[in-house]
Amino acid sequence: MTNIEVKQMALALVERDPLVMMLGTVGSDGASEIKAMVKIRNDGLRQFWFCSNTSARRTEILQHDDRACLYTYEFTADTNPVICRGVMLSGIVELSWDDDLRHSLWQDFMTMYYPQGPLDPDFVVVKFTTKHGNYYEGLQNTDFLI
Repeated sequence: MTNIEVKQMALALVERDPLVMMLGTVGSDGASEIKAMVKIRNDGLRQFWFCSNTSARRTEILQHDDRACLYTYEFTADTNPVICRGVMLSGIVELSWDDDLRHSLWQDFMTMYYPQGPLDPDFVVVKFTTKHGNYYEGLQNTDFLI
């Protein structure tokens, strides 16, 4: 596959909706940690927005170390051939309590986590910016730059 084809396949995988992506971070002890996050929005493969709690351990970790990665995959064993593909994106994270941004990303289901609405002080936006990625399919890994 060409670099353009790889990026198109990776993009198709991350644009599924709804999509839970795994967010990997570096913990305070230097060990890797991972957490499932619901993608709220993305701009191609370049940027992704998630929501989290200000009080969450992950938020504290990201305030001290902005390095992160995202991973999502598709696996279907009941087809022939079996479908197994995934995309890993490596980059950095920014946290934002910007009122306009929180309003623009707000969705009704979030009320169960943030009962005060989009301006709930416990609602923080996690913005992930990709530097490079890796696409896996058919026992092959292909690296790409953003």
